[in-house]
Amino acid sequence: MHLFYADHFVLPLPPGHRFPMEKYSRLRERLMASGEFDLADFRVPDAADDTALLRAHSPGYLQRVITGQLSAAEQRRIGFPWSPEMVERSRRSAGATLAACRSALTLGCAANMAGGTHHAYRDFGSGFCVFNDAAVAALAMRAEGRVARVAIIDCDVHQGDGTAAILAGTPEVFTLSLHGDKNFPFRKTVSDQDVALPDGTGDADYLAALAPALDALVTRFRPELVIYLAGADPFEGDRLGRLALTFDGLARRDEMVLSTCRDRRIPVAIAMAGGYGHDIDDTVAIHATTLLTAARLFRSP
Repeated sequence: MHLFYADHFVLPLPPGHRFPMEKYSRLRERLMASGEFDLADFRVPDAADDTALLRAHSPGYLQRVITGQLSAAEQRRIGFPWSPEMVERSRRSAGATLAACRSALTLGCAANMAGGTHHAYRDFGSGFCVFNDAAVAALAMRAEGRVARVAIIDCDVHQGDGTAAILAGTPEVFTLSLHGDKNFPFRKTVSDQDVALPDGTGDADYLAALAPALDALVTRFRPELVIYLAGADPFEGDRLGRLALTFDGLARRDEMVLSTCRDRRIPVAIAMAGGYGHDIDDTVAIHATTLLTAARLFRSP
């Protein structure tokens, strides 16, 4: 199982910035120490090129990003100040999901150890998201003739509004979002299927909502590839989550999604998506469990 990372491309963020960049390097360190992966499993992805990015993003927006012409308002909406490092990191993160998709189609499962930047729209970024890696990858897999139908299963606590908007006119890509109803973004964009959950939803109700949505997706749509956004932010200890899943509930969520894909022989590419725990070690532990679960399931006969 290949794990694609770009955590050494560090964003220069101002002191006190609330985005936990260090979770990515900590995740890689934790997985390297787990004994479950070889050094060769960890790979640095190529940056996504303009051709790939322009399938999901407008030429004007891409040009403003790469030339540093984003307005102050656009940078505030993204949540990061512009820098050359921001451009490179965003290209690499999208490239990691592209690489994970290609690898998954060969190996059954692969992962981007970051990604899940689902608030980026065609012509603007938002909510810590510059380029929409899932949309970029889904459209690339189709354009490259690798698959005809892709499903994006988004289990980040925040709705995948940018993904839904970019892919609204592409019926061959199905968007499923399971998210907090009252959480950001406060004006939702309609996905192919939205499952909106009330504040305080715990393990049992979350899994009871996920199971039929997942079954309907794989039965009716029959994807040839799944991109799974395995957000850590439905966790009860997340600063931005407002749901109440436990470590066990999140592990069972991952098991449900990944075993469904394995049992139906659907390749799956994983992206980490959000995670803003009061204790960053909790977020890292949740992400690590996702990837260790994937390794166990897809290495099993």
